[in-house]
Amino acid sequence: MSTLKQPVWPRFLPTAWVVSCATLGPIGRIRHAPGTWGSVAGLLYFTTLFAGRIGDVGVILFSIVGFYFSVAICGEAEFRLGERDPGKIILDEFVAMPLCFIGWSRFEHVVPNWAVFLTGFALFRLYDITKPFGIKKLQYLPGGWGVTVDDTVAALAVCVTMHAAHFGWVMWLAR
Repeated sequence: MSTLKQPVWPRFLPTAWVVSCATLGPIGRIRHAPGTWGSVAGLLYFTTLFAGRIGDVGVILFSIVGFYFSVAICGEAEFRLGERDPGKIILDEFVAMPLCFIGWSRFEHVVPNWAVFLTGFALFRLYDITKPFGIKKLQYLPGGWGVTVDDTVAALAVCVTMHAAHFGWVMWLAR
């Protein structure tokens, strides 16, 4: 995995711009739980721009672009700040959050949308903080890869968890 290279294009951007993008402006500078606030911003990003509008394929495509942007910007911000994955860098939570909700509309007949979003948010924070399922090892990837990949995998783990719970619930009701 040491062959993962950091994109070079952010090197040409002003430091203030790189750090502001990586911290989502002032949100990453909130003293208490900046990752949680970045996740709230990511949830708002999903619910206002994506939910019910572009479909799962659209969410995945936007997330791929967001993932690449996050790897590039977060890695460059780490370098310029001289810190390894500082808490104030929250772009990774922001771009990963929509992945929690791939296929969320399948849950509508079981629970209200707000409950799906709240559950996805809570599970994402749990998985992002505890880093289960080998996610912790991913944060040691170099540069922006380590910053972004662990959150992306945590979001995908949330998605799988919610779909497994939905499947279990439907199967239980069908007995």
